Amino acid sequence: MLFPQPVHSDQPLTYMALGPITPGADIPDIRGLYAGPDLDGLEQTPAWAPTHSPLLLEHAQNTYLHPGLTGHRIAQGPEGIQAGRSWSPRFLVESQPEQAADSLTIKARDEDAQLGLETRVEAMAGGSLRIRHTLSNLGVDPFLLEGLEVRLPLDDQQTQILDFAGRHERERSPQRHDLADGAWVREFRWGRTGFEGPVVMVGTPGFNFHHGRVLCVQPAWSGNTVLRVDRNSATPAGVSAGELLLPGEVVLSKGQEYSTPWIVVTASGHGMDPIMNSLHAWERTLPEHPREQPVILNVWEAIAFNHDFNTLRDLADRAARIGVERLVLDDGWFHLRRDDKAGLGDWWVDPAVWPQGLEPLVDYAHKLGMQFGLWFEPEMINPDSDAFRDHPEWVMRASSRNPELQRNQLVLDLTNPQAFNHVLEAMTKVLESCQIDYVKWDHNRDLLEAGSQAHGGAPAIHEQTLAYYRLLDTLRARFPKVEWESCASGGGRIDLGVIEKIRRFWNSDMTDALSRQLIQRWTEQTVAPEYIGAHISQPSSQQTGRTYSLDFRAATAVFGSMGIEWDIRQASEEDLERLKEWITWYKANRGFLQSGRVVRLDLADPSVLAHGVVAPDRSRAILAHVQLDESLHNRGVYLRIPGLDPKARYRLAWTGPAKPRASLEHLDPMGPLGTAEVTGTYLERVGIRIPRCQPETIRLIDLVRV
Repeated sequence: MLFPQPVHSDQPLTYMALGPITPGADIPDIRGLYAGPDLDGLEQTPAWAPTHSPLLLEHAQNTYLHPGLTGHRIAQGPEGIQAGRSWSPRFLVESQPEQAADSLTIKARDEDAQLGLETRVEAMAGGSLRIRHTLSNLGVDPFLLEGLEVRLPLDDQQTQILDFAGRHERERSPQRHDLADGAWVREFRWGRTGFEGPVVMVGTPGFNFHHGRVLCVQPAWSGNTVLRVDRNSATPAGVSAGELLLPGEVVLSKGQEYSTPWIVVTASGHGMDPIMNSLHAWERTLPEHPREQPVILNVWEAIAFNHDFNTLRDLADRAARIGVERLVLDDGWFHLRRDDKAGLGDWWVDPAVWPQGLEPLVDYAHKLGMQFGLWFEPEMINPDSDAFRDHPEWVMRASSRNPELQRNQLVLDLTNPQAFNHVLEAMTKVLESCQIDYVKWDHNRDLLEAGSQAHGGAPAIHEQTLAYYRLLDTLRARFPKVEWESCASGGGRIDLGVIEKIRRFWNSDMTDALSRQLIQRWTEQTVAPEYIGAHISQPSSQQTGRTYSLDFRAATAVFGSMGIEWDIRQASEEDLERLKEWITWYKANRGFLQSGRVVRLDLADPSVLAHGVVAPDRSRAILAHVQLDESLHNRGVYLRIPGLDPKARYRLAWTGPAKPRASLEHLDPMGPLGTAEVTGTYLERVGIRIPRCQPETIRLIDLVRV
C-alpha cells in the first residue's frame, strides 16, 4: 500500500492498493487506483475497482487484449533459426515484495520462458505515482523484445478520453473521444516527444478542470512512445503506456535487461486541475527546478541570421534599460551559418561574422548586468557542412540513401561514438571560450528512417534517445553553472523525462499572444508555468500577422517564464517604458506566480478564459480574465474561484500596469467588487461577474485575504 503526500490537505489523495502477494502468485495485480478526499477506508478496495487488474497484461491469464509484453526468443537449432519461442509468459512472484516508505518492488519470473520481471512503483511528491517494468533474459538464447507496457485500470464510468493533437506553432490542442469496445491507440513515432505530448486522460463523461473522476497516464520519455486504452466483452477497460520500439531495437542476450520509461500516473476525483497541481508539486522538488526565472530577450525575431555586433550592442543597451536579465543569441553564430541551409555540425564560432569570437558580446552583456545565452542544435547536421563532407557515415539512415531532408538538415547519429565525441568536444570548446550562462538546445526535425550505419542501418531511436540524455548529462556535469532549455521546433520535446535535466522549455515558435493563451493553458496540464517560456512578441505577429496591444501580449507572458521576442529597436519610447513597467511587475510577482497553485476556471462562454495562481496558504491569488473574442451575448461571465480559504474574507483589486479596458458595462476602478469584502465560499459558489469586454484584452485581479 502506497500513500503519496497530497498537494494540499484539501485536495484528493492518490493511492494505489496492491492485493495480497505471496510467492508463486500471479504478478502483478493492482486492486485499486483512486483519488479520495481522506484516508477513511483505504484498507478496503473501492467498490468500483475491477477484481483483477494486472499492471502487466498477460495472454496466459485468459486475456485477449494487446499483451503488455510482446516478443519472442530466437534460437539456432539443427534446422536453422527458430523463432517464436517464449512468446506467452506467465510471471509468478518469486519472493516477498520489497517495500520502503515511498516505493514497492515486486520480482517475478517465468521458469519456462526463462524471463524475469521486476515491477517498481514509486510515490512522487505531490501525490502522483510512477511505475516501470524491467525485463531480464535469464535464458541462453536472445530474446527479441517488441514491446513492454504498464497497464492501469479504469472504472466502468470512466468512458471519455482526452488527449492532444498538435503541430508546429499549435502545440497541445485538446480532443475528446468516447471509449468503446476495442482499442484506442496513439503512437508517437517522431523520434522525439512530438507537438501533441504523449499524455492521455480518461474520465467520467464531461470531466473538466474541477469535476469528474480522471486518470492521467504519460510516459516520461523523449523518444518514441505508445498509449492505448482498450477493453473487450470480457476484460474491463484500462490504459497502457510504454516506449514504442522499432523492429530489432532491443534484443536481450543472456543476462541483459530492458526497463520501460517511468510511466507517470495521476488520479483525481475532482477533474484535471488536481492532476496538474500534483505534477507541478513534484516538478518543484526537482534539483534542476528554476526558483525564479529571469526575464529573457531572445534576438531571433529581431535579427534572425543577420549577426552584427553593433546591432546586438544596441539591443543589449535597450534590454538592460528596461530590466531584461538575460540576452540570448540564437541561430547563426557558427561556421557557414548565414541561413538554415548550412553549418549544422560545425560547432565553432565563424570568424567571418565574429572575428574576435563571441567574447566581446558576452562581456558586454555581463557588464550591463545581464546573463548571456547561446543557441545550439547538437543532434543535427547539414549536408553543406564540413562535418558531413568529412563523415557522411555519421548521418542516421536505414540504408545507403539518406532520408528526405527536413529544414535542409539530417540527423546526426549520436549512437556512433565518433559523432558523439565530435559534438561533445566542440560544444565544450565553445562553452569554455567565454562565460555562457544558458544554452537553448534545439531539435528542428523528426527522426525519419533513423537507422545507425554503425549497426548496418538498424533502427536506433531508442539508443539515440539515451545518447541525447548522455550528451546532455555530460555537458551538465562539465558546466554545472550553465542552465539548459529544451526546444524542438518550439514545443516538440516537452516531457516528464527531460524535465529532470533542464530548467526551461521553449513552449512554441508561435509567439502570437492569442494562440499562446491556449498553448500555455494546456501545456500547464503537465508542466509548471515557470518552465514555460512565454515571450512578448512584436505588435504584429510574425507567424499570424495579427496585431495586439502591448498590454495583451505582456499579460499573456507574465504567467510563464517571461521574455521578449521582438526587435525593441523598433519600439517607441512609450512602448519601452510600458515594457519596463510590465517587467517590473513581473519581477515583483514572479516568486508568487511561480510557486503557487495554478487554477483554471470552467466557463460557459467559449470566448473567455480565466486562470490564475493561488498561494499555498490561500492568503492571496492573482487571476486573469481573458476576453479572446466577441461573446455571443451581453450576460458576461461569473468567475467562480476554487481553492480559497472558505471562511476567510478577501479584498479584490485590479493589478498589473494595464487598467481595465472599456467594456459594454462599467468596471469599478477599485476592483471587480468595488470596496466589498467577500468570503472564499462566496467567491467559489457565487463568484464575481465580469461584463463582456473588448476582444483580445486581459484584466488581472489581485485577491488578498484580510
